[in-house]
Amino acid sequence: MEKQKVDLDFSLEVVPQEHRSGFWRMLVVMLGFTFFSASMLSGGTLGLGLSMTQFIWIVLAGNLILGAYTGALAYIAAKTGLSTHLLTRYAFGEKGSYLSSFLLSATQIGWFGVGVAMFAVPVQKATGIDTYLLIAAAGLMMTGTAFFGMKALAILSFIAVPAIVALGGFSALEAVDSIGGFQALMQHEPKETISMAAALTICVGSFISGGTLTPDFTRFANTKRTSVITTVVAFFIGNSLMFGFGAVGAIATGQSDISEVMFLQGLIIPAIIVLGLNIWTTNDNSIYASGLGISNITKIKKSKVVIFNGIIGTILAVWLYNNFVGFLTLLGAALPPIGAIIVADFFILNRGKYPEFKSMKFKTVNWSALAAWAIGAAGAKFVPGIPPLNGIIGAALVYVVLSILVKKAAASKTKIKVERMTEA
Repeated sequence: MEKQKVDLDFSLEVVPQEHRSGFWRMLVVMLGFTFFSASMLSGGTLGLGLSMTQFIWIVLAGNLILGAYTGALAYIAAKTGLSTHLLTRYAFGEKGSYLSSFLLSATQIGWFGVGVAMFAVPVQKATGIDTYLLIAAAGLMMTGTAFFGMKALAILSFIAVPAIVALGGFSALEAVDSIGGFQALMQHEPKETISMAAALTICVGSFISGGTLTPDFTRFANTKRTSVITTVVAFFIGNSLMFGFGAVGAIATGQSDISEVMFLQGLIIPAIIVLGLNIWTTNDNSIYASGLGISNITKIKKSKVVIFNGIIGTILAVWLYNNFVGFLTLLGAALPPIGAIIVADFFILNRGKYPEFKSMKFKTVNWSALAAWAIGAAGAKFVPGIPPLNGIIGAALVYVVLSILVKKAAASKTKIKVERMTEA
């Protein structure tokens, strides 16, 4: 009898306990996920607009919010063994989950393409190698690790995380020395200030969209404790480090990306290594997550879908880089309400326990979830305050209220029907 092949990505099912990973593997994967070049650009903006004391408090507060949001999603993923896309079936319904999967996947494919170009453009300037050759090579390698799944993501992260910390840390220390040491750094005062609310928005908004995909990785954690701790630690260490590198670089040289700082310092080879690994560890996670999303819609295994997504992202890399970043940022505002609805559905409406996925009969579409998502996304865009928090709180609150009202209306309707049958 032919042995049935196991989908080691578990694209459309629960990750079994025997395929779960321990603390250190999960930690390096999540650290690699949070080592994101765009966070350095955000850190540079904050570094130039805040005093260092204000910068430290904003980064701590922002990563506390990110850690709470992603930690809650990590707990749900470890308990259920399900990806973000499969979890959305409980709240949004089976067909309703296709909207969230499409939005999440399209955004991640877009950022993958932008990331490939973010590597190729500066490397071309430094080395003279053809941009399109660099894009093709980078896209192929980044898609390759995503194709081979969590094991390849873990191996890459084990190599990349220490290398980025060591080389980036050395460059940052050199940059600090160039401005007179840590005392001079702490005495830095901005020429043009930004408000604390705007700074917190930048800090939280830099990675909250990507954070919505946390379950795609933490479902492989062997315990809920491992899942939550590695996620929260990764956001506090990984994201804070990226913000710190960006702030130091911007203050010392005017460049936020540590690889650009290294180019200016004459560290060409280390700069290419750090730039490549930094983007690679985020990009392979992005294209991996996009594969799971399209898999949820098409029911095709992630390993097949990820190749197609990687090719599309690579082909469109330059166009996305030049034309699409603003739209991707706007689209990103629509993602946190999805995670908020998952958290509210699991912890509030289902009291921390979902029915077994395999035997669950999902609604086709849950209109309450779709309405809450739309209102949350609108709140993030139009309501004054901190947009990501507006989206999360608004979507969760509206979803809970609508769900309770719909449940009460259904119960009332059933009661009237029973009473009429009794009278008859």
